[in-house]
Amino acid sequence: MELDGFDDDYLCLVAEPVIEFTSTGSGRFQFGALEATMDIRETERKSRPSIEFTWEGFDEGDEISGRGWAVLDGSNLRGHLSFHLGDDYAFKAKRIKK
Repeated sequence: MELDGFDDDYLCLVAEPVIEFTSTGSGRFQFGALEATMDIRETERKSRPSIEFTWEGFDEGDEISGRGWAVLDGSNLRGHLSFHLGDDYAFKAKRIKK
């Protein structure tokens, strides 16, 4: 996972960065000290399958929330992660099939 403004040392601070989706419209992500769950809605962006989501979780023990979107671009997922009343970051993640 790549997140604008954050280096690999921070992204891997607690665990390997990850973003996961379930077939039930939920998911989770983790990077740095942030771990969150997502409520996901499927949609389209520029005629491509995409998702929009809200999220909530904890960052260094503090409650935090926000919203975001992502679009599948080949084997990459790219999108934006927004913090409620805070910053907005572009991200890119590579698909890993399990």
